[in-house]
Amino acid sequence: MTIEEREQLFRLNDDSDEAVALRLRAAREVAGYKKQRDFAEALDLNYQTYHSQEKKGRPSPSTVRFLYRNHRIDFNFVYNGDFLQLPGDVQAALEKALSATN
Repeated sequence: MTIEEREQLFRLNDDSDEAVALRLRAAREVAGYKKQRDFAEALDLNYQTYHSQEKKGRPSPSTVRFLYRNHRIDFNFVYNGDFLQLPGDVQAALEKALSATN
Protein backbone atom coordinates (compact mmCIF):
# COMPACT_ATOMS: atom_id res chain seq x y z
CA MET A 1 0.00 0.00 0.00
CA THR A 2 1.40 3.41 -0.93
CA ILE A 3 1.67 6.22 1.59
CA GLU A 4 -1.11 8.06 -0.23
CA GLU A 5 -3.39 5.03 0.05
CA ARG A 6 -2.60 4.74 3.76
CA GLU A 7 -3.32 8.46 4.26
CA GLN A 8 -6.68 7.94 2.57
CA LEU A 9 -7.46 4.83 4.63
CA PHE A 10 -6.56 6.57 7.90
CA ARG A 11 -8.41 9.70 6.70
CA LEU A 12 -5.42 11.88 7.49
CA ASN A 13 -6.38 15.46 8.41
CA ASP A 14 -10.09 14.58 8.43
CA ASP A 15 -11.40 15.71 11.79
CA SER A 16 -15.06 15.19 10.96
CA ASP A 17 -17.16 13.38 13.54
CA GLU A 18 -17.60 10.49 11.10
CA ALA A 19 -13.84 10.05 10.63
CA VAL A 20 -13.13 10.31 14.37
CA ALA A 21 -15.87 7.75 15.10
CA LEU A 22 -14.38 5.36 12.54
CA ARG A 23 -10.89 5.70 14.01
CA LEU A 24 -12.17 5.39 17.58
CA ARG A 25 -13.90 2.13 16.69
CA ALA A 26 -10.74 0.81 15.03
CA ALA A 27 -8.69 1.82 18.09
CA ARG A 28 -11.11 0.02 20.41
CA GLU A 29 -10.91 -3.14 18.32
CA VAL A 30 -7.11 -3.02 18.08
CA ALA A 31 -7.01 -2.57 21.85
CA GLY A 32 -8.75 -5.96 22.06
CA TYR A 33 -12.30 -4.91 22.84
CA LYS A 34 -14.82 -6.29 20.36
CA LYS A 35 -17.76 -4.93 22.31
CA GLN A 36 -18.31 -1.34 23.34
CA ARG A 37 -19.63 -2.57 26.67
CA ASP A 38 -16.33 -4.27 27.53
CA PHE A 39 -14.36 -1.18 26.56
CA ALA A 40 -16.64 1.05 28.64
CA GLU A 41 -16.07 -1.23 31.61
CA ALA A 42 -12.28 -1.00 31.16
CA LEU A 43 -12.63 2.78 31.07
CA ASP A 44 -14.85 2.68 34.16
CA LEU A 45 -17.58 4.42 32.18
CA ASN A 46 -21.27 3.83 31.82
CA TYR A 47 -21.90 1.90 28.59
CA GLN A 48 -24.21 4.61 27.20
CA THR A 49 -21.57 7.26 27.82
CA TYR A 50 -18.96 5.43 25.78
CA HIS A 51 -21.47 4.36 23.13
CA SER A 52 -22.36 8.02 22.62
CA GLN A 53 -18.68 8.98 22.31
CA GLU A 54 -18.08 6.40 19.61
CA LYS A 55 -21.32 7.02 17.75
CA LYS A 56 -20.88 10.80 17.68
CA GLY A 57 -17.13 10.73 17.08
CA ARG A 58 -16.43 12.78 20.18
CA PRO A 59 -14.26 10.80 22.59
CA SER A 60 -13.52 12.26 25.98
CA PRO A 61 -9.95 13.13 26.90
CA SER A 62 -9.97 10.27 29.41
CA THR A 63 -10.90 7.79 26.66
CA VAL A 64 -8.04 8.95 24.44
CA ARG A 65 -5.66 8.99 27.41
CA PHE A 66 -6.60 5.36 28.17
CA LEU A 67 -5.85 4.33 24.57
CA TYR A 68 -2.47 6.01 24.72
CA ARG A 69 -1.37 4.82 28.13
CA ASN A 70 -2.56 1.25 27.71
CA HIS A 71 -2.38 0.58 23.97
CA ARG A 72 0.06 3.13 22.47
CA ILE A 73 -2.66 4.73 20.32
CA ASP A 74 -2.36 8.48 20.68
CA PHE A 75 -4.69 11.41 20.24
CA ASN A 76 -3.08 12.44 16.92
CA PHE A 77 -4.44 9.27 15.37
CA VAL A 78 -7.87 9.43 16.99
CA TYR A 79 -8.56 13.10 16.26
CA ASN A 80 -6.62 13.62 13.04
CA GLY A 81 -5.74 10.27 11.48
CA ASP A 82 -2.00 10.90 11.88
CA PHE A 83 -0.46 7.44 11.99
CA LEU A 84 3.23 8.02 11.31
CA GLN A 85 4.14 8.56 14.98
CA LEU A 86 2.56 5.26 16.00
CA PRO A 87 4.72 2.15 16.55
CA GLY A 88 4.85 -0.07 13.46
CA ASP A 89 2.87 -2.92 14.99
CA VAL A 90 0.11 -0.51 16.07
CA GLN A 91 0.02 1.06 12.59
CA ALA A 92 -0.32 -2.37 11.00
CA ALA A 93 -3.12 -3.42 13.36
CA LEU A 94 -5.03 -0.17 12.80
CA GLU A 95 -4.56 -0.48 9.04
CA LYS A 96 -6.09 -3.96 9.18
CA ALA A 97 -9.00 -2.79 11.35
CA LEU A 98 -9.71 0.22 9.12
CA SER A 99 -9.49 -1.91 5.96
CA ALA A 100 -12.10 -4.26 7.40
CA THR A 101 -14.57 -1.37 7.76
CA ASN A 102 -14.17 -0.18 4.16
